[in-house]
Amino acid sequence: MTTPINLLLLPPQDRYFHFINTTAETGEIWTILDKNGDFALFEIDNKTVLSFWPEEAFIESNLTPDWKDCIPYKLTIDTLQEIIIPKIRQNNYYINVFPVEAKTGYLVNLNDFVQDLNEELE
Repeated sequence: MTTPINLLLLPPQDRYFHFINTTAETGEIWTILDKNGDFALFEIDNKTVLSFWPEEAFIESNLTPDWKDCIPYKLTIDTLQEIIIPKIRQNNYYINVFPVEAKTGYLVNLNDFVQDLNEELE
């Protein structure tokens, strides 16, 4: 099993596959909420992005001064499928999976994300 410190050293695509596998196993996804209680969104390459992590422990390294008021928030797979995915689709957001130390993780569009997660859930 990969230790948490080793996960942080993996390239973004490897962290993405770890995220997909872990999410399928645990049924949980972690994101962050801003000080108003809304999902924390940001821009990468002119794309609005929502970030996800496989575990709460990996979020802290991303809470830079701009995000210091954000708090970790756990989602279930059901909440993701019923509420979050429709919101992402409606707003044409991208997903930033498993960023570390405030650096971009694996940037993925919704269709690819859903396909990869569904394949792992099967």
